[in-house]
Amino acid sequence: MAETGKNKVKSSMPQSSPSGFLNRSFTMNSPSTVDSKHAKVQFFLKNQQSQNRAAPVNKIHEPMDSVKGKVKQLCSLFEPGKSAPSLPSPKEPASKPLLRSTKSMTYSSSTFINPSIRLPGTEDRIVVYLTSLRGIRRTFEDCYAVKMIFRGFRLWIDERDISMDIAYKKELQRVLKVKDVTLPQVFIKGKYIGGADVIKSMFEIGELAKILDDFPRRQPGFVCNACGDVRFVPCGNCNGSRKMFDDDEGLLKRCFECNENGLIRCPACCD
Repeated sequence: MAETGKNKVKSSMPQSSPSGFLNRSFTMNSPSTVDSKHAKVQFFLKNQQSQNRAAPVNKIHEPMDSVKGKVKQLCSLFEPGKSAPSLPSPKEPASKPLLRSTKSMTYSSSTFINPSIRLPGTEDRIVVYLTSLRGIRRTFEDCYAVKMIFRGFRLWIDERDISMDIAYKKELQRVLKVKDVTLPQVFIKGKYIGGADVIKSMFEIGELAKILDDFPRRQPGFVCNACGDVRFVPCGNCNGSRKMFDDDEGLLKRCFECNENGLIRCPACCD
């Protein structure tokens, strides 16, 4: 029993290997055996301490100094008795204004009117080519906006809806001499004015009101009793069917008084 106790004590104690490799590695990794007085260790510790102290201090104080200097420069601009040298005095007018109001711009009717394009037979009216279909939202909104601008002046407008009569589209293509036309298109006194952008610009600067002074005004809230301001009514000859019965030949024929939709221009408001 005594021998087994001695053996256990001996086994619990570290044994040195013949090569000494395990003992050397153990002593190198152990923090208690590090020689703090070694020259290399002292140099490493000093260098690490200097980096930990100096680096963050410089990083903090350098930008703070620059920020304080900028704040002082800005505060000096608002101190009484001091003015910025780059700012012009209020008495001297600015040499180049950055913004300019559109109302100060001078426009004349010749800026918008194209004299080379005319619509014969419309010298006494306002003609607007438009569409009432909502297939293209932007086109419909432009047509509606132009129509409301003219109605705001309480004027009667010769509205030529190409969706109600395809002949108006062919007429506009022939006058403008283009195949693909955009809507709306406006003619005033037989002269070509332009589209929605031109009418809106003229309305904003007040030039449109000058051109429309010669036209008579309608009563507020006036609506045509025959067509309801649609400008079209069903054909009275064929009742909108586009067909007529020929008693002599006993056949149905095409009605030549209405358009492809069986409609005619309102005789009450479009004469």
